[in-house]
Amino acid sequence: MALIPCQVLRAAILLSYLSVLCHYKAIEMPAHQTYGGSWKFLTFINLVIQAVFFGICVLTDLSSLLTKGSDNQEQERQLKKLISLRDWMMAVLAFPIGIFVVSMFWALYLYDRELVYPKLLDNFIPPWLNHGMHTTVLPFILIEMRTAHHQYPSRSGGIATVCFFAAGYILWVCWVHHVTGVWVYPLLEHINPGAKIIFFLVVTVILNMYYILGEKLNSYIWESEKSFMEPREKRSKID
Repeated sequence: MALIPCQVLRAAILLSYLSVLCHYKAIEMPAHQTYGGSWKFLTFINLVIQAVFFGICVLTDLSSLLTKGSDNQEQERQLKKLISLRDWMMAVLAFPIGIFVVSMFWALYLYDRELVYPKLLDNFIPPWLNHGMHTTVLPFILIEMRTAHHQYPSRSGGIATVCFFAAGYILWVCWVHHVTGVWVYPLLEHINPGAKIIFFLVVTVILNMYYILGEKLNSYIWESEKSFMEPREKRSKID
């Protein structure tokens, strides 16, 4: 991390997401022209979440640089609000949803790509864009977690928010099917109503597991960092 300032990394990641979003929206796919457009797909929603999150990270970095050395208490309060928003988004949206999209997409893709990413899409989406939507999300979010310590909300509050998001998206998918008669994901066409309910419950459980994973990973990284730095600080004081 010392070779590249974290502010530069965040700005580069933000530009990467903006580029992927622009290229994706420029594709004239039939699914984009139907009810709900791109907003039917969790992949697109996740890209927007990641772009907004890294946008807040960049804004926080700029605010931190501008307020450095300043005694203006109002600016300090605004900076703390930005940091709190950044940490909240990381905990309940950017990490669990980002990891979910990557893991579920590639698991289903390797099992049977027609269930999640039909071969027809290769005519519209180039491989680099596919990886920009479904692969690079993982290293980017891990880089951010390693770059800065994020204050997680209470376990109950975080899980409640994740469940609220999951329920909202599931209801949205069901509503799109109600309006169009077509399921957003081909996988849902092949399972009965009871299996769909189980599938949606499993999805919600997995999202919550990823939330807890993010919480644990964040604590592990920064507790290890603290343990590593303390002996060095003691040695420097002795010297």
